[in-house]
Amino acid sequence: MTTLVREPVTRAPAAAPAARLRRRSAGRFRGTPGRLTLATVALVVLGLATGVAGAVGVRQRADLVDGAVARSGELTVAAQRLYRALSDADATAASAFLTGGVEPVALRERYQADIAAAAAALAVVSGGGAGDGRGANAVARIAAQLPVYTGLVETARVYNRQGVPVGGAYLREASGVMRERLLPAAQELYEAVSGELDEARGDAGAFPWFAVALGVLTLAALVVVQRYLTRRTNRVFNIGLVVATVAAVTAMLWLGVSALVTAGRLEASHDRGSEEVARLAEARIAALQARADESLTLVARGNGQAFEDDYAKMMDRLAGENRDGGLLVPGDADETTRAALAAALTEARNWDSAHQQVRQLDNDGQYAEAVTASVGSEQTSTATIANRLDEQLAGAIDHNSENFRQEVRGAAGSLAGADIGVGLLAALLVVGAAAGIQRRLAEYR
Repeated sequence: MTTLVREPVTRAPAAAPAARLRRRSAGRFRGTPGRLTLATVALVVLGLATGVAGAVGVRQRADLVDGAVARSGELTVAAQRLYRALSDADATAASAFLTGGVEPVALRERYQADIAAAAAALAVVSGGGAGDGRGANAVARIAAQLPVYTGLVETARVYNRQGVPVGGAYLREASGVMRERLLPAAQELYEAVSGELDEARGDAGAFPWFAVALGVLTLAALVVVQRYLTRRTNRVFNIGLVVATVAAVTAMLWLGVSALVTAGRLEASHDRGSEEVARLAEARIAALQARADESLTLVARGNGQAFEDDYAKMMDRLAGENRDGGLLVPGDADETTRAALAAALTEARNWDSAHQQVRQLDNDGQYAEAVTASVGSEQTSTATIANRLDEQLAGAIDHNSENFRQEVRGAAGSLAGADIGVGLLAALLVVGAAAGIQRRLAEYR
């Protein structure tokens, strides 16, 4: 008996569900309606991304201008005031010591005001978190050494009132603390906050490349879609897409122009503000150190050659070796600053001439006359001339500090409302693109 074996029937496997879904999806986006749907999605995504990137970027730069740049600028000014107050305290203490006995009330009050100003400026930079770790370390050193300095000055003052010669030694030790510890720390602090200001200014003035790149990509997509519609529909203009294109161009121009104006104003705040202030402050401090050197040379009673050498060094730095400029060269300063520097240079020359007379009197044994020529109230005394020079530099510093503030305010103003404006334009772009394409899609239904 023959057994029949039925061979299995081989059937083609059913199409996988995932493959069917892919074919169905691909078919959905074939043809003009599908391509227009894809274009709508792409333009909406690009428009939203451009708006978010632009608005967020503007807001970040505005915050940097309002916060970081302004804050760093104020900390830089405070650091300069600290350095200046310390230098002036040293010069005033030396001048007061020369008068012997009870020092003049005006000099005593000026010294106390300097110490108070230094403490206030130190509190500002400390509370503002000035600089990085380097700045914090400088603040700590100043806070630790300032009481040491004032204690030595008070000890010198007590001995001076009693006519005890050892008072001069205490004063020289106090000046050593100032020059070897306090002023270097103050300089380090100033460099730290200045670096922070430059960094904040660079960040705030950065061009919004990412947002602009997205905007350019969006514009390119709008152009491509409009050309496609023109070929498919024979219509030259699509009102919705034209509105979207105008919105995109306006947003890009707003972003670019506001960024360029902001960068320009911040650069001006450096060139016509903080840079000039730094140079003027350096000149003012050099003058104060020269003033202290002159007084300490007299205090040393024939043993002050080191102070006299430092005076010459400071005066060369201030007015140049030939007294033809130095730090007082106008450079690219504005008219007000140039006038102040010209007057300061004249006073520096007068001071140096008067100083030579002081040294001649001291070298000839006429110590009392030399002291009078140095700290006297006459218009020709070196103290009076130095004060006039300091007033010129102080006025120029105030003028350039105001320039800095005006330029920073201008930078902030150039960004005002840009984040909201760019966001609204992006929204108009999205609505215009979607509405314009949907009108064409409706013709296929």
